[in-house]
Amino acid sequence: MLQKRVQLPTHLYQIRKMSFHNRNLLNPFKLRIQPNSDTRKKQLEAWCSLILNYHKQKKSYSIDVTEILNSQLCHNKEIDRKLSLDGLYTVLDELCRTGHLEWKDPKTKKQCLIISKSMTNTVCTFYELTNGEESEGTEFHGLEKWLLLRAIKTLEAQRKAEIMMFDDSEGVKFF
Repeated sequence: MLQKRVQLPTHLYQIRKMSFHNRNLLNPFKLRIQPNSDTRKKQLEAWCSLILNYHKQKKSYSIDVTEILNSQLCHNKEIDRKLSLDGLYTVLDELCRTGHLEWKDPKTKKQCLIISKSMTNTVCTFYELTNGEESEGTEFHGLEKWLLLRAIKTLEAQRKAEIMMFDDSEGVKFF
């Protein structure tokens, strides 16, 4: 018996090509959080990676639960299946547990922010973050200084960063 392969929307195919583990997330089996702990662990890792890569590619740093649940990321219209709300919360709670996500209001859990962990324990100048060679292709590259400063001050208030002065340059240390 031959099975019909479901054609994915182009942007999801591109995102899913990033990791071997993400290839089959949108099949019916993967749209239901699995009860077996080993399978569930691998499934959550794949979902977390998919969500982080999707938002990184889109340069989006916030998630609205209703929007993402109805997006192509969680809803495969070809087979009329989607990740349940409980399943989505399981994935988002895993992202929160690993420090990649922060709820705007932990009581309502309607919206959240994606937290990048790649700069932890580093010190950079503002120039390096926005114009440096290593920043090419990152979210910070080309960012206006006032917006970068505003974001860093928010992180500073949360004790996740500290603005520093060295020589004639401003910089930041991320914790």
